[in-house]
Amino acid sequence: METIVSAEQVGKQVAVASGTLTILQDVSFSVAAGESLAIVGVSGSGKSTLLGLLAGLDLPSSGRIRLAGEELNALDEDGRARLRGQKVGFVFQTFQLLPGLTALENVMLPLELAGNPAAMAQATALLERVGLGQRLDHYPKQLSGGEQQRVAIARAFAIGPALLFADEPTGNLDAATGGRIIDLLFALNAEQGTTLILVTHDDKLAARCGRRLHLDAGRVVADERKD
Repeated sequence: METIVSAEQVGKQVAVASGTLTILQDVSFSVAAGESLAIVGVSGSGKSTLLGLLAGLDLPSSGRIRLAGEELNALDEDGRARLRGQKVGFVFQTFQLLPGLTALENVMLPLELAGNPAAMAQATALLERVGLGQRLDHYPKQLSGGEQQRVAIARAFAIGPALLFADEPTGNLDAATGGRIIDLLFALNAEQGTTLILVTHDDKLAARCGRRLHLDAGRVVADERKD
């Protein structure tokens, strides 16, 4: 299968008061289209930093990352944003919904930015698919945490992304609600055939993925696939 994202000897360093802090070092791997990958490791191991680099939200200090056939290092900020808008969906631990927009408007936004004339109809259908057909006109503050995450998932899948990045998608939810979010995430992922890359501390969520990449102190220490 074609490779949709790859990292080649990726490193990330940041300046701190005492000098330079190395967050990632010599990270290399590739992900095929349609795979589901959980990036796991203790806090501070570099998981979220790696996710941000793979998505082009930041650039590595060394090495190369390719996303959907394009080398991110060769693109400027606008080019990376364009690529994300066309190919990538995001789900975050903190939901990242716009508080001044309704659930429907939040899901419509990426469709409108893409110039989709059927934005309202498609957003409505997605919210109905995630069980929020009666919450279209509710603002984020009027929704529970689980409902907000369902809106975020609907928004992430709105453009039919080739690749979905999720950063601790169940981190702010109780176990029962988190379990329902996991089921929904993987159901939509299967329906759309999206490649899924997620960061999680949740063993149940990681176990649903076909592959686990273990980070320790900024290095890949294991790359495990399901039999």
